[in-house]
Amino acid sequence: MKPIQFAYFAPRLLGSLLIAALLSACGDAPKEKGSVPAVTKPALTVTTTTPQQLDWPQVLKASGNIVAWQEAVIGPEISNYRITEVNASVGDRVKKGQILARIAGDTVESELAETRATVAEAQATLIEARANNERSRQLREKGFYSAQQGTQTQTAADTALARLNAAKARQQTAELKRSKASVLAPDDGIISARLATVGTLTQPGQELFRLIRGGRLEWRAEVTAAEISRLKPGQAATLDSPNGETLEGVVRAVSPSLDPQTRNALVYVDLPANATNAVSAGMFARGEFRLGHSPALTIPQTALLLREGFSYVFRVEQNKVTQTKISTGRRNGERIEVIGLDPQAQVVASGAGFLADGDTVTVVAAKPAP
Repeated sequence: MKPIQFAYFAPRLLGSLLIAALLSACGDAPKEKGSVPAVTKPALTVTTTTPQQLDWPQVLKASGNIVAWQEAVIGPEISNYRITEVNASVGDRVKKGQILARIAGDTVESELAETRATVAEAQATLIEARANNERSRQLREKGFYSAQQGTQTQTAADTALARLNAAKARQQTAELKRSKASVLAPDDGIISARLATVGTLTQPGQELFRLIRGGRLEWRAEVTAAEISRLKPGQAATLDSPNGETLEGVVRAVSPSLDPQTRNALVYVDLPANATNAVSAGMFARGEFRLGHSPALTIPQTALLLREGFSYVFRVEQNKVTQTKISTGRRNGERIEVIGLDPQAQVVASGAGFLADGDTVTVVAAKPAP
């Protein structure tokens, strides 16, 4: 077999290629008989959904601090006496009248004994003065005493009575002081601070304990001037505790004035009695106020697309998608309120992040929920 002569075929092959290139450039390239035009391939297979009209609660979100409803500062009522016993610590629940601390009562007892002796002495003096006054009256009637002497004995009796009353008042003071040797809880509650230490001397105005009255806590939420008019006492509030537990509260009062620095107002929300199991005074917490119900046009959150700080959905019309800008409102579970969308619009239910405006899609029926 003879070898192929490439030198013979090369010029003819090169000429054919040049002719085909020129015809293609001029748009006169020959078309094959029966050729089929190219078909655009769908970009994505999607499911669609229609916005649903639902009756949703209106809520107002806020944040603020957890504080004690009322915090009582407990101090000694007698000064310059030594503390001998401390019976309460931070976190203890106490009852009204319970002894929190004891103060040395030796000096108080001696003062009380002294005042009792003074009272007894004044009583004896009064008895004697009254007896002298009675004898003086009898002798004056018989002409033995002058009127001046009668006045003197009456004055002595009145003076003895006054001294007795003063001695009794000092005795009551000593008895009261003895009763104050025990520091008592003024109300039921929880001890939030303790500064009392055995061996220290009590001083005027000294703080020994702090008590959360009734163990009650409240949430002081901050709201703006525009929001304050929407809140009233008695409205329900929901508070999210740091441990994930939800607390139900009730608006007790709304501040009549705004803070001149922040321009915010305080809303006082009473928390349930068991709130101390989930939150503590001093915590920062977020929550919301329930203001009633109103209709909302909603779509699944999976249908929402966020781009460059704006919200979009993809509407499907004749197997093509159109990127549509919308506004969002309330959220509830897996659905979100949309504003500015036709209630009859068909929107892509999920996978919007893979689409671009004008893409061609294939719409399939959504799978029924199991």
